[in-house]
Amino acid sequence: MAKVTVSSVIDAPVEDVWEVIRDFNGLPSWHPRMVESHIEDGLAADMIGCVRNFKLVSGATLREKLTEFSDADHRVSYSILETPQPLTNHKATLQLRRVTDGDRTYAEWSASFDAAPEEADKLAAGMGANVFQGGFNALKERFAK
Repeated sequence: MAKVTVSSVIDAPVEDVWEVIRDFNGLPSWHPRMVESHIEDGLAADMIGCVRNFKLVSGATLREKLTEFSDADHRVSYSILETPQPLTNHKATLQLRRVTDGDRTYAEWSASFDAAPEEADKLAAGMGANVFQGGFNALKERFAK
């Protein structure tokens, strides 16, 4: 099983950052690689089991299922149902924590998945750099304004 974890500090209060990322359907509003998204079957975006169907800038389409959601813990977990990437058994969590020094946010995004040994490191590196760090960079830029 491949694993990847990326963390960052965002110069904004945890409540402000959570307000942006808590919308499971809201990736296109803050992540530069996501261009459109919808929740299937008209379910609420914070309902465990809902599925987001979204398109990347590359044109690829993914489907992800919400598996955990907590406003109290500022945490969302999900699994990929469909992706063009050669991976299975994907589980990911995005967690925010308060940094009291300066009222900032510690953000950690992690995932585990199965992939062929010759693909696993490349997939983990791409997910970490492009999806996780790319998202954190966008959030840092958004809150710097």
